[in-house]
Amino acid sequence: MSSYAKSSSWTSFLKSITSFNGDLSTLTAPPFILSPTSLSEYSQYWGEHPDLFLGPNFITEPGADGTSVEELRMLAVVRWFISTLKSQYCSRNEAMGTEKKPLNPFLGELFVGKWENKENPGFGETILLSEQVSHHPPVTAYTIFNDKNKTTLQGYNQVKASISTASLSVKQFGHALLEFGNLGEQYLITLPPLHIEGMLVASPFVELEGRSYIQGSNGLLCVVEFTGRGYFSGKKNAFKARIFQNSSHAADKEKALYTIKGQWSGVSTINKGKSKSEDLFYDASKLKAEHLRVKPIDQQSPLESRKAWEKVALAVQGGDFNQIHEEKSALENAQRELRKQELAEGSKWNRRWFVDEDYSSGISDAFTKLAEKCQLSNRNVPSGTLTGDKDDKKATTAMHWRFKRNLWDEEKEVAV
Repeated sequence: MSSYAKSSSWTSFLKSITSFNGDLSTLTAPPFILSPTSLSEYSQYWGEHPDLFLGPNFITEPGADGTSVEELRMLAVVRWFISTLKSQYCSRNEAMGTEKKPLNPFLGELFVGKWENKENPGFGETILLSEQVSHHPPVTAYTIFNDKNKTTLQGYNQVKASISTASLSVKQFGHALLEFGNLGEQYLITLPPLHIEGMLVASPFVELEGRSYIQGSNGLLCVVEFTGRGYFSGKKNAFKARIFQNSSHAADKEKALYTIKGQWSGVSTINKGKSKSEDLFYDASKLKAEHLRVKPIDQQSPLESRKAWEKVALAVQGGDFNQIHEEKSALENAQRELRKQELAEGSKWNRRWFVDEDYSSGISDAFTKLAEKCQLSNRNVPSGTLTGDKDDKKATTAMHWRFKRNLWDEEKEVAV
């Protein structure tokens, strides 16, 4: 495709989304802006630093300066969370030149893999399961678990986009639950909103905005505020995180136990209380992401992401735009026929490892207890709440996707 044709195609795409507000999966992007990777694979980025993911398990003593075990573990959880952001929102941009639109997962799509951690036998094996549990609206549910250290992360993610003059704003609905079985501790993590800049010049990149909350069962709360590079000032990928004794202190920044600031894609520093002394907190350039092991494509089931999208991915990598259109349309049309068949038969697709829990029935679990501690239902955040999307009157506001381990244990046809 010539540079002129690309420019024309991109201009048409921008015009088509000028008034767009809704399901990102309905957008038809020009072929040259497509990624060869399905959105179902993005959940792997939560676990690309197994040492940080499992780290809190090994914090059993107070710090030499008297820092409590609880505070040290919260700091470790925050460090792990910050470490996931570069892979989730920045590394793909660096690898492909500009941000690419991921392939939209089909209902029932799976992505499975594991980190073997051979260099750290104390870590054991860590497994990832990702499943597309809904197509309209698009929702990806996932879990990452390590049995040796009884550590589990589970969550789900739904996105909703709106377009402005120069950027695409994306709300991320959902949350993640991090549980340390050996410690008896849980952490609730909400997902930050984001916007995609560089749209007008066809060089898109992601900036996070707004807030994420990390609420611990020990009462500690971390509020992470994201800011990006503005038109005239600011640094890209900037954030400031504050840790408080509890949520009632969060309204007063002076009560922060710790303040962490910097760039989530680079270096960040930390200072304790009102101290002006700063120490290194995290340097994203120092730790190499550990990629999970995935079965060879010829050993995968037809529902597994890389098997299902193989021909499309090869066409994207080869820049064969006609082939992209043909292969992508063939897969998507086959999925539409399956949905029509289910409708005619009065049946529905059975989810494999996740179920949607109806919290309007009064369920009390780790999520509801942590959400209450964090007072999420009273906060103006678009994710992790019990009230869902306040702008969408049709939203199933109290439904949350949960991993059911027995479903995985009972059938392991998709072995890792």
